[in-house]
Amino acid sequence: MSPNTFAATGCDGLSGEMPEADIQIITSGGRRIQAHSTVLASASSVLESILVRPQKRRSSEKTIRILGVPCDAVSVFVQFLSSFKCTEEQMKKHGIHLLALSHVYLVPQLKQRCTKGLAEQLTIENAVDMLQLARLCDAPDLYLKCLKLISTNFKKVEKTEGWKFLLDHDPQLELEILQFMDEADSRKKRTRRHRREQNLYLQLSEAMDCIEHICTEGCTSVGPCCEEPCTKKLPCSKFKTCQGVQLLIRHFATCKRRVNGGCLRCKRMWQLLRLHSSICDQPVECRVPLCRQFKEKVQRKGDDGLWKSLVEKVVSARALSSLSLPKRKREEEPKMNLDHHQVRSFLTTQCH
Repeated sequence: MSPNTFAATGCDGLSGEMPEADIQIITSGGRRIQAHSTVLASASSVLESILVRPQKRRSSEKTIRILGVPCDAVSVFVQFLSSFKCTEEQMKKHGIHLLALSHVYLVPQLKQRCTKGLAEQLTIENAVDMLQLARLCDAPDLYLKCLKLISTNFKKVEKTEGWKFLLDHDPQLELEILQFMDEADSRKKRTRRHRREQNLYLQLSEAMDCIEHICTEGCTSVGPCCEEPCTKKLPCSKFKTCQGVQLLIRHFATCKRRVNGGCLRCKRMWQLLRLHSSICDQPVECRVPLCRQFKEKVQRKGDDGLWKSLVEKVVSARALSSLSLPKRKREEEPKMNLDHHQVRSFLTTQCH
């Protein structure tokens, strides 16, 4: 018969009646709690080892001492070993002591219940005390929740008595808290940087679409090569980005400093054309200027690793964007301004 079945029936499995208590639990206050050795042994391997251990004093009365916690908490603990049940009120009142008992006597069901219950009772005032308890009782889930609460509300936690006590008595735990906060801050910075980079890759991907659109169909002020732009043409769905690309193209076509390499705007346009060529899979039919020339140059000399990495990330961002967003929503996304300093500096960094 399993422990759960035995605890639920409370029977000896033969006569169908509750067996008589054969052991007493003695608490710090001297209270004696009647219990069944079979139930205790089936619920806790530690209690089982105590029960099979020979008694130092010869006596017909079997006893186990559970000291250092309130009598009522021991009573609830013994009750749980028999029924595997614990009320919300009992958890609220004795949760801390029950977690300690579940850890010492290896009762995983109660430990899991205590970890969940104490996490619900977590506050700024008791966060440090709960953290110390979670570490002592090897409760990683509760420990992590305490760390997160302390990290998020550190200014308020610093004012609590628990933190002041910690500073004087547990410098190792203080160091663990500060290290967690530093790592959490580093993770946030990495996440923000990753999001900024992903946004820039998406913007560059959109610029590639606009270059193809301008050179194939034309837009408001710039049309395909050897064709005049249609003055009556309506703005495209990505007009903010498209307008920036058109301005760069018009400047690129007339700039006198381009030949000597002294114009930053021309360099950006050159880099966008090169990026398009790296992504384009139809260079023969492509109408974007210099696409085939860039392809041939790469075939002769190859590309550097940094540029290849940029191309891969732009292609990846393009694919993820297409998969994650419906077409209508994609068209409603904020458009790119190619004069934005982040895009300018990012392209310059990636291409030099």
